[in-house]
Amino acid sequence: MGMITIVGLGPGAVGHLSLETMSIMQSCEQVILRTAVHPTVAELAKQGVSYSSCDDLYEVGASFEEVYQNVVERVLAAAAKGDVVYAVPGSPLVAEKTVVLLREQAKEQGVELVIKPSMSFLDLAYVSLGIDPIAGLRIIDAQDFGAIADAGQYPLMITQVYSQLVASDLKIALMENLPDDYELHFLRNMGLPDEECRPVQLFELDRQPHIDHLTSVYIPPMGDDDTMPSGIMAFGEDEDEAEAVDEAMVDTASFDDVDIQPLVDVMRTLREPGGCPWDREQTHASIRSNMIEEVYEYLEAVDADDTEGMREELGDVLMQIVFHARMAEEAGRFDLQDVIDEVVDKLIRRHPHVFGETKVTGSDEVLVNWEAIKKTEKTERKHVLDGVAQGLPALLRAYKLQGKAAKVGFDWPDSVGVWDKVQEELGELQEALASGDKQAAENELGDVLFAIINYARHHKIEPEVALNGTNNRFAKRFAHVEARVEASGKNWQDFSLSELDRFWDEAKNAEKQG
Repeated sequence: MGMITIVGLGPGAVGHLSLETMSIMQSCEQVILRTAVHPTVAELAKQGVSYSSCDDLYEVGASFEEVYQNVVERVLAAAAKGDVVYAVPGSPLVAEKTVVLLREQAKEQGVELVIKPSMSFLDLAYVSLGIDPIAGLRIIDAQDFGAIADAGQYPLMITQVYSQLVASDLKIALMENLPDDYELHFLRNMGLPDEECRPVQLFELDRQPHIDHLTSVYIPPMGDDDTMPSGIMAFGEDEDEAEAVDEAMVDTASFDDVDIQPLVDVMRTLREPGGCPWDREQTHASIRSNMIEEVYEYLEAVDADDTEGMREELGDVLMQIVFHARMAEEAGRFDLQDVIDEVVDKLIRRHPHVFGETKVTGSDEVLVNWEAIKKTEKTERKHVLDGVAQGLPALLRAYKLQGKAAKVGFDWPDSVGVWDKVQEELGELQEALASGDKQAAENELGDVLFAIINYARHHKIEPEVALNGTNNRFAKRFAHVEARVEASGKNWQDFSLSELDRFWDEAKNAEKQG
């Protein structure tokens, strides 16, 4: 067995990578990176370091626990062939679960293991935040919802906030204990030229323009003037009083009083003889697009944190559900009660840790159980791509199809091959356009988009979220350009493109300035 040397790639800037670490990697034939998605990795190739990464394991693992264990097994297998260097982002001893597992399992197998010190993003964060960790600081992963429940009681650094989806889940969890406008600090790319360390309010957390694998969140402890959300017991508060508040909240916000019957009755009247001619003419197919439209309008309200809009659009979504259920009932296929009963049964069946005796240790294990239960339910799914609905938006469907294929190994080992494919498809698109063959150009454009989505997937970027953000930025910037044109009293055609571009740049600069 060879020796395992664990090194850290530092917080991001190449200058924070120690000379010892670089020397160790240059002198070892087996260098394994937990992930190649890190700013210093580009420098490794320049310095003659030959390496492989474990990014492919993230695509096939059903949970982070499974991914981490697979990484450990890969490193131990490499050690069986000789000395190996295992490199992780930041410091090996800060929020690095694979290192914890490696230390345990290397000891069990009698493998010699050495850990080299490295700078962590925390070293930079202490300076930017003006805090001293000796006063008390807890560091957790964004998936550690048990620890998140204590937010506000002591200084808390939350790492691995690597996507907008994770930030959204984190925000919701924090809102259980902190006021919506509680001030926290958004940290990203510490030590890099575009470093961010700025205060944001809790409700704004998942709306930040850039959230990626180098994003963390710092939660300062509550001061005397801070107030907890109603119904949440503050540290040291009388428990009986808190329970009374909670009970009052349950009484006023209970689902027990919800009555969907008025909506059912209205829809029945609209569909009956003498009702609305338009509603009576509709079929499942004719109003199919309405369902999609209403869901997207609800998501738009969510993105804008528009409470009134969310309430209205949820009503429109619910109306579509009742509409379809009513048409199915008229055809003798099923009714609304069948729909409700089936989803209730499914929720109970897929949550054995709540309604049964199954024990889980966290949300990752819940997802593993969920997928296992789904497999027993969806026995009709015999093929790898089964379960990806054809009715999904094309961007999202492509992302899911690629993820399904990757789970059985039909994927590039890293993003380099995917980028080469993007370039290849762009060349074929140019050839098709030059030939004047419109159908061929359409096919090649689809291939380009598909390849770009795959490239985004390899870098853990959700293309649907990314494009939606771009759409929103375009609409906002164009609204500024339009306002400037209208304020001038001139017509659009009175402006040159360069003049309009200046208005556009004004909008971009305003965004950068917050």
